[in-house]
Amino acid sequence: MFKINERVIGDGAPVYIIAEMSANHAGDIQHAFEIIHAAKEAGADCIKIQTYTPDTMTIDCDNTYFHIEKGTWEGENLYSLYQKAYTPWEWQDKLRDEAAKAGLDFLSTPFDCTSVDFLEELGIQFYKIASFELVDIPLLTYIASKNKPIIMSTGMGSLEEIKEAVEAIYQTGNRQLALLKCSSAYPARSEEMNLRTIGDMKQQFHIPIGLSDHSMGSFSAATAVAMGANIIEKHFCISRTIKNPDAAFSMEPDEFREMVNQVREVEKAMGTVQYGVSEQEKTNTCFRRSLFVVQDIAAGEVLTPQNIRSIRPAYGLKPKYYQQVLGKKAKHDLKRGTPLSFDDIGE
Repeated sequence: MFKINERVIGDGAPVYIIAEMSANHAGDIQHAFEIIHAAKEAGADCIKIQTYTPDTMTIDCDNTYFHIEKGTWEGENLYSLYQKAYTPWEWQDKLRDEAAKAGLDFLSTPFDCTSVDFLEELGIQFYKIASFELVDIPLLTYIASKNKPIIMSTGMGSLEEIKEAVEAIYQTGNRQLALLKCSSAYPARSEEMNLRTIGDMKQQFHIPIGLSDHSMGSFSAATAVAMGANIIEKHFCISRTIKNPDAAFSMEPDEFREMVNQVREVEKAMGTVQYGVSEQEKTNTCFRRSLFVVQDIAAGEVLTPQNIRSIRPAYGLKPKYYQQVLGKKAKHDLKRGTPLSFDDIGE
């Protein structure tokens, strides 16, 4: 458990919900501002961007190694894809200020040390590490050395790779860490979400665990919360009709709001470990069974299965006393429909 600003992240605290803007600004800063305010209205706690340039991600090369052959971005060249998708660095102080104005935390994913340095100058309060950077141990160590909270996605990571990344962060002395279960497919199929991993990650690492959700709809996010997720991250756009590299697997505002509502309802339903009668159940306790007189019984008459029974409602003795009272005699006359009590029974 740790804090992001004043917000506690971990079991027992409300789920922290991140709206990932990524490329959904489509190259227009006014559109980015609109996304920030729409995310707040839809119930997000945080808006996330990404800090890179095409040159910090890759090189401008057109040979086969740099071509994407399958998936959402099939046919793209890496450098040109990042040219389309990146968030200009000169925007980012303005986006930070707009997020503060909207009442959202501001988060970014750096992809190299220069972007970390830039975000430090920007005064960022915590960091996100992307799944693809999980294996970049020098970068993880550099980010962790800033001694700020870190949320790290683990898509594609083997348990050994995740442990190696966590240990690299811990060796800096920074233990403010949360991990996100993630399927690094865009969009991810339900059958490949493997949400049971969330519980195992909690047992393995004993730190907050969440879900970076690239699947369509809100089912996986709500289910993850039921399975113990502390953080939900979801790509957010104003409309999937605004074309950009991330639109196809992003949530529109109404969908995001519905997801937030589902998450909050799941939180309520999860509650705490509780046995016995709840506050709402109190009025229904009368519908339990108890021992009642079902035939008129004269004083001194023996109680038998014919004249007493376990029935609803619950105003008489508990049914567990049934065998104990059979064969005893009535102290006084008992009318049919009377709840049986020990005061009605002789020695």
